[in-house]
Amino acid sequence: MSKFNELKPEQFEQSPFKLIGKDWMLITAEKDGKVNTMTASWGGFGVMWNKNVAYIVIRPQRFTKEFIDNSNTFSLTFLDNSFKKQLGYLGTVSGRDEDKIGKSNLTILHMDDTPYFEEAGIAIFCKKLYAQEFKPESFIAQELNREWYPDVDHHTLYISEITKILVKE
Repeated sequence: MSKFNELKPEQFEQSPFKLIGKDWMLITAEKDGKVNTMTASWGGFGVMWNKNVAYIVIRPQRFTKEFIDNSNTFSLTFLDNSFKKQLGYLGTVSGRDEDKIGKSNLTILHMDDTPYFEEAGIAIFCKKLYAQEFKPESFIAQELNREWYPDVDHHTLYISEITKILVKE
């Protein structure tokens, strides 16, 4: 089993632009004893309500959204580039249709009832604080709404407190 060291959010010095936008992350939650995950490349980290937070966005048709909506916690895991093929697969296949985690050969672990992956280099644990669906009328830059939501399937934004960060030794 891999060994992880815990970091305080203030000690975490990774670039969110690289981690999320280039390397991608897995958003993982559990519902009724079943774990589901999805690959994401949009989101961020910051401070809100005097808390260290992560924010993620999920479209309504994603199976993982059901898991996020039915859980108080979830994890964000970051794997090294040797897992890029699995990340691509986990982002395109639905857990509704097959056991995609099993087929990806990733190992599910739990920290305080929140699932994450043993193969992660970084695991960030989050507690949901706020959720709101993007609304077409709220876009100041309407071209973004037209470009990214032609099917009117607006993301839900989740702002979550970062409760723990684990980094592989």
